[in-house]
Amino acid sequence: MAIIVNLDVMLAKRKMSVTELSQRVDLTMANISILKNGKAKAIRFSTLEKICDVLQCQPGDILTYEKDASDLS
Repeated sequence: MAIIVNLDVMLAKRKMSVTELSQRVDLTMANISILKNGKAKAIRFSTLEKICDVLQCQPGDILTYEKDASDLS
């Protein structure tokens, strides 16, 4: 299974930079980049809540679930 992070899509829709999001959510740019690039292993609900508040979106706008090809058998 794979959780896909669409943070870059939401940033583009809101015309917001990683730097601005980082400052407004009070996370390091490195942590925002890890999330944006899909390298994160976990996210705290409090962090997700802050991101959704700043981007004025729902968690489902940022996170989606897709089955891996190996799960399709």
